[in-house]
Amino acid sequence: MSFRKQAPAIQNAVDFDLKLPAIQQFALDNNIPVYSIHGGTQDVIMIEFVFFAGNWYEEKNIIAAITNALLKNGTKTKNALAINEHFEFYGAYLNTHTYSETATVTLHTLNKNLEYLLPVLAELFTDCIFPEEELKTYIKNAKQRLEVNLKKCDFVANRLIDEYIYGHNHPYGKYSTIADFDAIEKNDLQDFYKANYTNGKCMIFVAGKLPTNINNLLNKYFGNLPFNYNKELQKNYLPVCNKTKKHSIINDTDGVQNAIRIARSFPNKIHPDYNNAQILNTILGGFFGSRLMKNIREDKGYTYGIHSFIQNHFHQTAWMISTEAGKDVCNATIEEVYKEMKLLCNEPISNDELFLVKNYLMGNLLSNQSGPFQVIAKWKSLILNNLKEDFYYNSIHTIKTTNAKDLQEIANKYLNPADFYELTVL
Repeated sequence: MSFRKQAPAIQNAVDFDLKLPAIQQFALDNNIPVYSIHGGTQDVIMIEFVFFAGNWYEEKNIIAAITNALLKNGTKTKNALAINEHFEFYGAYLNTHTYSETATVTLHTLNKNLEYLLPVLAELFTDCIFPEEELKTYIKNAKQRLEVNLKKCDFVANRLIDEYIYGHNHPYGKYSTIADFDAIEKNDLQDFYKANYTNGKCMIFVAGKLPTNINNLLNKYFGNLPFNYNKELQKNYLPVCNKTKKHSIINDTDGVQNAIRIARSFPNKIHPDYNNAQILNTILGGFFGSRLMKNIREDKGYTYGIHSFIQNHFHQTAWMISTEAGKDVCNATIEEVYKEMKLLCNEPISNDELFLVKNYLMGNLLSNQSGPFQVIAKWKSLILNNLKEDFYYNSIHTIKTTNAKDLQEIANKYLNPADFYELTVL
């Protein structure tokens, strides 16, 4: 019998034993792997196609992004309007995104409509024609957006700090220019599309309340496509870091606020320091109760928000601190950032603060298992980064067992101000 006047016992998130729900895997007739999670109470499904078609694999700047953006803008049998109206008629959402290494095409729909949507989706992977008018319109709009964004200090800072860390010719460090858009030709898109979509390396991730015939449906419409899962992807880039660590750019002479970036290179997820560094980053600036927020936002009032994070790249990555502050307190803001780094290096983190952050991190992990879409996202991250399930459990173990001494050692190893690039854009 339940007692409504008696509150349930509060359990600390740190005490939970989390288990990642198992993922199912099978291969289509063309060897494309399909990873699936069955769950949820609503008759909704998500199907995501992940192609290794990010800017890491392009020969000409911004080709990857434009190709992905125009996948829905015309095939041999349908124009852009017909394609979009088809998905809208069935209440489906079809989204495309480009990242550094990968590009995605994601469908959200009701299960009962799959038979009507999958044939058109398959057509996008084999019969896109990139109509000249659609390309011209896209480029015109993209150039206008770029011109507007280049007036924003925050936008400029994001571009430049990556260039300083990785180099302008590295996929993580390069950025688009008006000249890049002017140089784009239809043939560039067609060649990239054929190599990296029609004949590209692909994985499929499926989640939701899956129909019993989902494997047959996927194999029917995608198992005969010329995808090439065994395609060799040997393309390596070495970062060419800028030799100058401090940079100050004037982007708007009438501006009143500086965009500030403080960043250093950092190993990726497979490095043994990664999990402890994520905990230390949370304490420094990774959540609303972080030290940077308490000091620079709440105490000093220099900024509306300041955050630190470790970039989510497959290869080299970076530890970044990002904020905007009035130009009269810009230098003071930077000084306070370094003070907080120094404190983490010199003084052990208190048990209360560490316990709070552990609960916060475990709570995040719990919320990331609240539904099939969240679970498949966790598995996708592991699979695309070539990580085993153990990585997930090791990160939980680290959260539960790390101590102040462990984190102080990480701080002294990575939070040396001399190792950081410092950029201000006014």
